[in-house]
Amino acid sequence: MSSTTDAARTSRRPAPSPMAPPRSFLWSRRVFLALLTGFVLLPVYVMVSSSLKPLQDVSGKFRWLPSGLTIRPYVDIWSTVPLAHYFVNSLIVAGTATVCSVVIAVFAAYAVSRYSFRGKRVFTVTVLSTQMFPGILFLLPLFLIYVNIGNATGIALFGSRGGLILTYLTFSLPFSIWMLIGYFDSVPRDLDEAALVDGCGPLGALFRVVVPAAMPGIVAVAVYAFMTAWGEVLFASVMTNDDTRTLAVGLQGYSTLNDVYWNQIMAASLVVSVPVVVGFLLLQRYLVAGLTAGAVK
Repeated sequence: MSSTTDAARTSRRPAPSPMAPPRSFLWSRRVFLALLTGFVLLPVYVMVSSSLKPLQDVSGKFRWLPSGLTIRPYVDIWSTVPLAHYFVNSLIVAGTATVCSVVIAVFAAYAVSRYSFRGKRVFTVTVLSTQMFPGILFLLPLFLIYVNIGNATGIALFGSRGGLILTYLTFSLPFSIWMLIGYFDSVPRDLDEAALVDGCGPLGALFRVVVPAAMPGIVAVAVYAFMTAWGEVLFASVMTNDDTRTLAVGLQGYSTLNDVYWNQIMAASLVVSVPVVVGFLLLQRYLVAGLTAGAVK
């Protein structure tokens, strides 16, 4: 009787699909993903555990399990260096650079995507070719340009937030334009024509029809521009002073001639990462859709 029952159960089991991967592949993939997850989460654990330790525990031999926990480093980070001032500078610089990059890129990409003009291909290739050069190549020319402009006109670009915003636009704007061109190309032109028939002008068609349809791509561009400006170190360390210093450079203040406040550095690094992580989690759906848009026409 039992053999009959087992045979019936076996007969009811669905036959494996011929396209199904072998079990060895599934287990190897699980092991690989587990190792990759551990590799990614290990530095996060070190940062979190070190930020909750007293300084003497962090400065000594590393221990995986802390002997005692304290939130004192999260309190001291605001008084050891003017972290709140650096935070405000980063928000102003990154936020303004993001808004300017998105606005300019929307108009430029829409013009390239919808209109034909002389030098269109040259403009597109030139915009994309700027991404081939390393940032350090532009450091000295921008420094000399800002200094000469300040001497000639009195407009202080060097050591100011405005100069740093212009610097970040030189990197985020070309990529933003190129990315939105591909996304606007994927939006059907029939939508523009329908809007024009309904009485909208070119700007009305852009803001009422094309921009809502291209919102995932615009969000992806905004996230890219913000992250580029938020964590940039090279230009921020040269183009700023004590009043305009950003977070990425201000973290160096926890290292003094006498000591290095490792627990406060870890705590400040986690605090600095919060806006980017929260923004990414909230906008990841739009970010993935925007990065994959235009790949298949």
